[in-house]
Amino acid sequence: MRIFFWRSIFFLLVIGCKTLNTDEENQKIAKTAVSNVKLEAINPTLYANTITEKELKKTLYEFANNEMEGRETGEFGQKKAAAYLKAFYENVGIPSPAGLDYYQYIPKEFFSGAIKKSENVVAFLEGTTHPDEIIVLSAHYDHLGVNTNDEVFNGADDNGSGSMSMLQIAEAFAKAKKEGVGPKRSILFLHVTGEEKGLYGSRYYTENPLYPLKNTVCNLNVDMIGRVDKEHESAPNYIYIIGSNRLSDELHLINEAVNEKYTLFNLDYKYNKESDPNRFYYRSDHYNFAKNNIPIIFYFNGVHSDYHKVSDVAEKINYNLLTKRSKLIFYTAWEIANRKNRILLNK
Repeated sequence: MRIFFWRSIFFLLVIGCKTLNTDEENQKIAKTAVSNVKLEAINPTLYANTITEKELKKTLYEFANNEMEGRETGEFGQKKAAAYLKAFYENVGIPSPAGLDYYQYIPKEFFSGAIKKSENVVAFLEGTTHPDEIIVLSAHYDHLGVNTNDEVFNGADDNGSGSMSMLQIAEAFAKAKKEGVGPKRSILFLHVTGEEKGLYGSRYYTENPLYPLKNTVCNLNVDMIGRVDKEHESAPNYIYIIGSNRLSDELHLINEAVNEKYTLFNLDYKYNKESDPNRFYYRSDHYNFAKNNIPIIFYFNGVHSDYHKVSDVAEKINYNLLTKRSKLIFYTAWEIANRKNRILLNK
């Protein structure tokens, strides 16, 4: 395992030497590295297939509608959204971390300005073999509230899509556990508040972790995965991958190998570049894990014409893509959770 991993790193280093190889040669080398990643033998497709367009559409219409009043941090709509998430985990039988009743409360004093007290929503699926090793799946569930014209920012893509994706992924893992093939490592499903106000919920968690950060294997963060940006209108079978190789080449290779085996997306690394002027690597909740030296992947569909507008509504979501992207994240989490060895931090 270890020898193979460093061989894979060698392949990646070669890929970076553009002066030595043509683009075609680089692609061949990358494919060799990915195809050599050994995946676990258990086939998770039975559980991935429980993630369906029908369920994602049903829950997203419930979560991203006017009754949630835009889910603004600390306001009544955000509390309703938190209760919705809690009820879902109770219904599928995934418990809360001990003593929390699904809420990690964040005091008003933690926020700046006039933001009211709020809460992260947390559910915990204990691993069977390595329960002290934790994979954190995260998505923010807050949004922008209501504007001065009483129009609601429903935030269907931002980030109803990521929030509902996480629920379906959680339900798939819960089904596997009930059938005796639960994950070897534990999974914390972390719905964070205050992202739109400045990544508050994820910062609060990493400063007040429910489980030691040294035991956190990685963070897979899901923020906006239900739409297609302008750049991909003619080729929508894509997802942006950000940060996967910043701290762990093994995490990067696993995500690519899983995609090659199961979902066959065009994994777009445009926004993973250090020179990215948008600085997306620093703009969502994964960053509070990354700055604590925890490997991360940020799954993202890019911005679109409805970004941060009242027109970001459930009717505009591409549910086929949302389903397929959710499956990629599930497969990646499954692989990391069930590998013999914890993934390596090497940067």
